[in-house]
Amino acid sequence: MRVAVFTNQFPGPVSTFFARDMRGLIDAGIDVEVFPIYPYDATLWRYVPDILNEKVLPRSKVHHLKLSEGLRSASLRPWKQSRSFLADTFCISKSAIQHGLDPFTKSTYGFIKAWAWAHKYGSKYDHVLAYWGNYAATCAYLYHRISCPDVPFSMFLHAEIDLYRNRVFLEQKLLYANNIIVVCDFNRQFLQQCYPATFPLMKDKIHLHHLGLDLREMPYQTNGRSPKKIIAVGRLEKKKGFDYLINATDELKRRGLHVELDLVGDGTQARSLKEQAARLGMLDQVKFLGWLHFDQVQLAMKQATLLCHPSPEIGDAVPTVIKESMALGTPVIGTNVAGIPELLDHGKCGVLVPPKDVKALADAIEMLVEKPELRQQYALAARQYAERKFDLVRNGQELAAVLGKTSREI
Repeated sequence: MRVAVFTNQFPGPVSTFFARDMRGLIDAGIDVEVFPIYPYDATLWRYVPDILNEKVLPRSKVHHLKLSEGLRSASLRPWKQSRSFLADTFCISKSAIQHGLDPFTKSTYGFIKAWAWAHKYGSKYDHVLAYWGNYAATCAYLYHRISCPDVPFSMFLHAEIDLYRNRVFLEQKLLYANNIIVVCDFNRQFLQQCYPATFPLMKDKIHLHHLGLDLREMPYQTNGRSPKKIIAVGRLEKKKGFDYLINATDELKRRGLHVELDLVGDGTQARSLKEQAARLGMLDQVKFLGWLHFDQVQLAMKQATLLCHPSPEIGDAVPTVIKESMALGTPVIGTNVAGIPELLDHGKCGVLVPPKDVKALADAIEMLVEKPELRQQYALAARQYAERKFDLVRNGQELAAVLGKTSREI
């Protein structure tokens, strides 16, 4: 089965879980070709894990398209589908402009690429898969309607950027799709809250897919760890809640418990977080390690006592770093936000705390730092849960089976 996969950016700085899912499909026998809507940047290949190297996914199967090429395609003799295409883009534009100029502009950008790709690649695919529900899904939807409306159409829904905000034309795309793939049950419930009238028409085609891990490359290890080193991994943005983690570290210092905090990542909040640490007199405790390669992140996780992911609000649905920590034997503290409780099996595989609660976060850190046997219990339970739920090979086969058994009625 040949599948056209539409995504936001590939290669890109956040490629890990996309690479793993594509590898899972490829290993399951799916012929994957990728259509990234973002402009091509060759320097970003360094972010793509080796699991999706050129031998696995030949770069000739990644179809980048310059905007200028798309604009030239728009001047070609119109196809017979041009009238319906214009009607579709009008409806999408009407939805997009309600969310602001930026969603409208990005949607228009997707229109041009969908038209050009449809003209260039036509109906050569057996299935169209939108890996994100936002502009990638809009582009995939238009491509599908122009070139291959008789093959199945499926779409993923992940997190903030494609579900929790700026839901441009989303309800219509969901109703049109044969399969709706969610990465946590929280997203299923979120859909029901957003679209109570039409949810009954969607619910039977919603499938839960756990984003996979290559567990063969992630050995479980609990020995040789620092006794008081906390790690947090992710972009240094407000939605990650690292400011609360720094405050919790300060709270522990005032209690007489000195812990080290390593922050891995970079982002717009880097400067303000460093200023916060300096203001609290904690530059000797809080280390900003910047962006690290995946292998280096794994090494840092293996050396840490525990990982904290203090999301203050709905943003990331199922943070990849939590799953990686679970697999590697690093105990996790997370907040009761979005799909995090599901990842931690509702507190059986890690400690859950309320969001934005510095005292609760400090209490959880103190408890795990001072109770090594409890850390061991959480670590073992988390690894076993990861093996049951997050295995890349098995999950790829299950997703391939869903795609393979789908047919489309016109």
